[in-house]
Formats: sequence, C-alpha cells, structure tokens
Amino acid sequence: MGLFDKIKGEFIDVIEWTDSSPNTLVYRFQRHGNEIKNGAQLTVREGQTAVFIDEGQLADVFPPGMYTLETENLPILSTLKGWKHGFESPFKAEVYFVSTRQFTDQKWGTKNPVTMRDPEFGPVRVRAFGTYAMRVDDPGTFLREIVGTDGHFTTEDVTDQVRNILVARFSDAMASSGIAVLDMAANYDELGEKLLGRVHDDMEGYGIELRTLLVENISLPPAVEEALDKRTSMGVIGDLDRYTKFQTAEAIGDMAEQGGGGGDMMAGGMGAGMGFAMANQIGQAMSPQQGSSGGAPAPSGGAPPPLPSAPKFFAAIDGKQSGPFDATALRQQIDAGAVTRETLVWTEGMANWTAAKDVDAVAAMFGSAPPPLPPS
Repeated sequence: MGLFDKIKGEFIDVIEWTDSSPNTLVYRFQRHGNEIKNGAQLTVREGQTAVFIDEGQLADVFPPGMYTLETENLPILSTLKGWKHGFESPFKAEVYFVSTRQFTDQKWGTKNPVTMRDPEFGPVRVRAFGTYAMRVDDPGTFLREIVGTDGHFTTEDVTDQVRNILVARFSDAMASSGIAVLDMAANYDELGEKLLGRVHDDMEGYGIELRTLLVENISLPPAVEEALDKRTSMGVIGDLDRYTKFQTAEAIGDMAEQGGGGGDMMAGGMGAGMGFAMANQIGQAMSPQQGSSGGAPAPSGGAPPPLPSAPKFFAAIDGKQSGPFDATALRQQIDAGAVTRETLVWTEGMANWTAAKDVDAVAAMFGSAPPPLPPS
C-alpha cells in the first residue's frame, strides 16, 4: 500500500453521535462546511436514525447500523446531486441524528380548571394531572413539521405543544366518558385510554407516538372538596347525640387540666363557672329528648314548672273500695249521700284510711251539704 493510500485511510471521515444527554431529540452533526468525503463511515446506534438533508430537502434516512457512504446507499441524495457515475470529491449535506428511544415521565396537566357537567353535582370545574411517554415515530415528518433547522432540539421544545393538545382533548374525553366525579379515581386507566385514542391523529401529524398516557389525579375546586370533607365527616360521626356528649366531656377534661396550675382566683372562678356551664350542657345532652320516653321536657330558661294535678281519692262505699274520684266526682258522691263525713277515704301520700271529715281536702266539700235528717 502506497504512502498516499495510507494517509488517505487515516483520514477516513467518521460520522456518528454518542448521546450523553437525557432529553435530546435531534442533534445536527457538526462538520466544517458540511463537507462529507467519499467513503465516509456512518454509524447509527440503536435508538437513533440518521437523516440527510440537501439544500433544505429531505434525502436519505438511515436506521441503526454501519454504512460506507457511496452512491449506492445514497440513492436520493445522488439523484438530487445529479451523480450519474458516482462521486469522488467531498459533497455538502446536513446530517441530523434523531433519537427514537422513549422519553418517559413527561408531565402534563391543566393550567386552568376544565368545566364539565357531572350527573351528581351538576356543572363542576376539575383539574387533571398525569404523565406520558413519547418517542419519535417518523423522523422525516418530525424534522419537517417540528424541528426545522434547529441544530439541537430537546424534549422541552415540544412538550408544551403536546401538553396543550392533551388538555384540549381532555375535556372531550371526560364529557364522553359519562363517569361521575366521585367515581373517576376508580377509572383513571379508562380515561387515560380514551385520551390516548383522541390525541393519536394529532401526534401522528407531528411524527410523534405516545406510548403510554396516565391520569394520576383529578381534583375539584377547594370549596367543593371542603364541602365533601364535611359530608364525609358527618358520615363518620354517625350518632350526633353521642358525639356531642363525647365532645363535651373532652372539653371539661381539657379545661380541668389547664386550670390546675393557675393561682389566680379570678381565673379559677371563671374556670369553675365554665365548668358548671359545661356540666349543665352534659345534663341536657344526657336527658331524654322530648318524645323519646314519653316524659315531659325539662323547663328551659325562666319558664315556670307545670301546675300540680289535684289528688284523686278512693272511698269505702258499702264496705267496698270505690274510685278513684277527682274533686268533681267525689262531690257528686257526697251530694248523693254515698260518701258521708264518716266515710273512710284514702289518696296517694296518706299512711292509712281516714274519715272524710279529718281530711281537709275532702272535709271542705261538705260545707254546703246539709246534715243528715234526724230519726223520726
């Protein structure tokens, strides 16, 4: 081998890209004047595609592998250059390396709430967040539609557009799903699949494929979530009466602990007064409610107690116990002569049967009755 061939072999052109960054989608191979020598060695690694551009036109595309650049494996570029019998001198062309691997854990989410009609709550506003994985599926389309002449294109340059498409299609997917807001947590997978199907055509037009799309969270406005929390709390409490008694007892215990170390008499008096008030609340809470056991409700505030009822008397008439008689019925018995001053009577609270004349409440009823007729 001659000296010239040796020198020529040492200067064989090598075109390759070793990607060390985590987010580069497209890298333009740097070459002075974009000149590529005849017989140059092209290395395309797994997860890459090499695309040749001639004067702004898409030419040859190389999948992973090693290539010696000659007329035979550059058919489109040879046609554009007008090479009929091969070439010997360097030629100018731009080489773009496109990463075709998956880029995972890409974030998406709604900047503003999306309004939808819920079957239970009516019109509501919801936010949604999630992740997706994407890859460049068609390098030629991706270069034409998205990259242009950018020599270093990263995921950050395209994720905003992908997110905007996802958010725009999200409301349609939500509305068509017919899933209530409270049931969405159990249907995140279904919503993700619906959304993935709706953005397929949009992504295909950019040469991008979304491999997975996950809905991680759907949330309501804070005011609605607060109302739901209160509703849930009431369900957990269950028996409100028992819960009130428990809370009152806990408050008295806390008050006793706080007042134990104070030496101020006024503070102690206030604590005692509050303690009595709380004890009164416990008594009211523990007393049977009106209608629960048939008893009359305890008087509240300054209302007077109910009037006492008049006593009812039993009477020994013709050697038999009769009654009980209220005041009107007993007076009728007196007027009829069935009950005399000597008749034995008894009412609740008396120890023994007693003559009617010796019981004040009954004796008063004889005032207008005539005495018995004298014997003839």
